Amino acid sequence: MEPFAKDTLPGHRTGETVRTKPASIAQRAKRDKLRPLGIPTLEDKLVQSVLAIILENIYEQDFLDTSYGFRPGRKPHDALKDLSKNIGTKKVGFIVDADIRGYFDHVDHEWLMTMLKERISDSKILRLIKKFLKVGIMEEGKRANTDEGVPQGGSLSPLLGNIYLHYVLDLWFSKVVVKHCQGEAYLTRFADDSVACFQYQRDAQRFYEAFEKRLGKFNLEIAQEKTRIIEFGRFAERDIKRRGGRKPKTFDFLGFTHYCGKNRKGRFKLKWKTARKKFQAKVTAFTEWIKANRNLPLKDIWENVNSKLRGHFNYYGVSDNWRGLLKYKKEVERVLCEWLRRRSQRSKLTWPWFNQLKKIYPIAQPKSLINLNSAFV
Repeated sequence: MEPFAKDTLPGHRTGETVRTKPASIAQRAKRDKLRPLGIPTLEDKLVQSVLAIILENIYEQDFLDTSYGFRPGRKPHDALKDLSKNIGTKKVGFIVDADIRGYFDHVDHEWLMTMLKERISDSKILRLIKKFLKVGIMEEGKRANTDEGVPQGGSLSPLLGNIYLHYVLDLWFSKVVVKHCQGEAYLTRFADDSVACFQYQRDAQRFYEAFEKRLGKFNLEIAQEKTRIIEFGRFAERDIKRRGGRKPKTFDFLGFTHYCGKNRKGRFKLKWKTARKKFQAKVTAFTEWIKANRNLPLKDIWENVNSKLRGHFNYYGVSDNWRGLLKYKKEVERVLCEWLRRRSQRSKLTWPWFNQLKKIYPIAQPKSLINLNSAFV
């Protein structure tokens, strides 16, 4: 048996038979990227909210510090700080940037119920949760059964998904993977996005292979085209240049591209910038919005534009990403000017006129950055 391969859930007897899906996950048909919505009624929302409070009080004391998604008082920036601390201060030389394909669509109901029974003995609560999982969805006016996955749109779904990965990944990593690594190993997870850090490449490779098998046992599948092992960290640039390479590769996590840089003293520093895909998606979304709302009064347009800019600045305003904020603001202004010019065929809105217009209706500016530097978190 491989060092990382442990099939039993915490609390199960060693040697207990592991239930697996009869059909191969690799043969599963490729599904549409859009997840079906499960919109609960008012009564269902109330019941789900109460259940979420009960489960949250039970599992908050069980969840590990490496987990940040869908937990009270834990934001994406906290996960980024944790990852920054691991890479910047620990013995980290390799990164496993893991992605689970269609995670929330493929949560196994039977496995999830087995996990819940580890901490919940009330049969009424378990029966309610099972009903929510099996409620089904409407497709073109017809009801379709949900044999796997957690329905999107319910307040209970994120918490159930978090519980599932708590057993599948978090506990397994802390109790099995770390103990079998020859060097240091750390995990940071936000919902279904995770980054594993290792001191040695052989540990990272063994984890990748074991993780793929581990997910398969729980009806999940690793997205191989999005999961990779890269050399990254304080000594990566030095070692890569010794071998004739240029610089370490980058990786994306929570909308940010992480890359190796240096501070003013020439020492290693982890740096961040807005991920290219996220940047392009945000510009496209703003373009579609202004295209549909360009005929609103200018005051209303500016209020919405500034609201969107402040939201972007609040999330992407982190260390070393000041240029990214200014770049996004510049793109917003360009798109805004272009579509205001199309309000009328007689419009003569030029850039000088647009700049004069900004004096009447100021555009929001980025103000401060969230410090993610590992020396200060």
